[in-house]
Amino acid sequence: AGMPRTLSTSDMVTPGRLSPPPTEPTDVEQAGQPFLDGAPSSASLDTLIQHLVPTADYYPEKAYIFTFLLSSRLFIEPRELLARVCHLCIEQQQLDKPVLDKARVRKFGPKLLQLLAEWTETFPRDFQEESTIGHLKDVVGRIAPCDEAYRKRMHQLLQALHQKLAALGQGSEGFMGADKPISYRTKPPASIHRELLGICSDPYTLAQQLTHVELERLRHIGPEEFVQAFVNKDPLASTKPCFNDKTNNLEAYVKWFNRLCYLVATEICMPAKKKQRAQVIEFFIDVARECFNIGNFNSLMAIISGMNMSPVSRLKKTWAKVKTAKFFILEHQMDPTGNFCNYRTALRGAAHRSLTAHSSREKIVIPFFSLLIKDIYFLNEGCANRLPNGHVNFEKFLELAKQVGEFITWKQVECPFEQDPSITHYLYTAPIFSEDGLYLASYESESPENQTEKERWKSLRSSILGKT
Repeated sequence: AGMPRTLSTSDMVTPGRLSPPPTEPTDVEQAGQPFLDGAPSSASLDTLIQHLVPTADYYPEKAYIFTFLLSSRLFIEPRELLARVCHLCIEQQQLDKPVLDKARVRKFGPKLLQLLAEWTETFPRDFQEESTIGHLKDVVGRIAPCDEAYRKRMHQLLQALHQKLAALGQGSEGFMGADKPISYRTKPPASIHRELLGICSDPYTLAQQLTHVELERLRHIGPEEFVQAFVNKDPLASTKPCFNDKTNNLEAYVKWFNRLCYLVATEICMPAKKKQRAQVIEFFIDVARECFNIGNFNSLMAIISGMNMSPVSRLKKTWAKVKTAKFFILEHQMDPTGNFCNYRTALRGAAHRSLTAHSSREKIVIPFFSLLIKDIYFLNEGCANRLPNGHVNFEKFLELAKQVGEFITWKQVECPFEQDPSITHYLYTAPIFSEDGLYLASYESESPENQTEKERWKSLRSSILGKT
């Protein structure tokens, strides 16, 4: 089933035309010049790689390392980049000579290990293949004779890497057990379908549990996934990110959003009596409002999208019983007009609060994820397009790193709410209707209004229920 209407591609922003790059001072090509303060707007890929390579008396700025490692994968695979970096180290430090310049290597060694530590720490998935680790072991093996501490440091670094990779491997898989929407045959007997309100009737608690789930999902997304989703895309599939085995956490998170939309719609369409349906709608409005207060914009958007699905929005008699003022305020906050300008203002407010926060509760910022992907998508587009002289647009690299860097800060927030397994289990596994199932439940709750609805009801009944 398609995404809820709020995500239609017509809301896509078209980025401004790139202004021509300022003419470049030639001294940029000299290595060792600090590269971030007054960084050039563009440079050749080789120059940028050279700036990543430490020497006896040069070490790249931390921000440069992150920026370049993140975006360079648009042009060169991380494995290949590491091979190039190691090769340059061996060449420049003359590590292939039978006799090493010990004093010089002792100045260079700690810097090389520092770079490898930062790389494995921030982008552990770049080291999933043995061959990549091979390059790392080879270059450290060459400097090890100058100081035995180097080999020990490398082992600590590899151990930390393996632990990180193992932790990342857990939890990303099994969570989407009930990912397939159930198709609706007959109304499930009450005994099978427990409804959400029976498990959690307090909107504050549910908003907190949703926040718990969101942060758990976010924690698994690696910063590189935003770029990997762009690397392998089909050039014809315009703005759809291409999911692949390198972006499975990103994909699982998008699926979670869709699941929550459908779960909200299912819970509303389920009850037979309109008074109960109205009660469920009001409950979700309160949950959404609390999500807004917490800074959980992703759950907020999913709840609003679920309520705006047409099987729900067509229930006029039900909505007539709902106090809708609060709903309209929230809907206004998440209105797609002006490229979601109201939401973006609220997001900046939450981000600002997060920076000055004292408690982890005030630090929470969970962005509306599909929009974040779309924004990053356009930044990727800017990064991937080389300039006419073959240079790489480093200015765009910095913009991308800023967005993804902010995301990393948000995903590292500790969740201040205790998990309630009975609620999170329900959120992950409760059966949800397919779009057809939702329409069927909706028509049974409030009969079709017009010819189009009557025809749709008739065809759904025959295809799903086998009734004529």
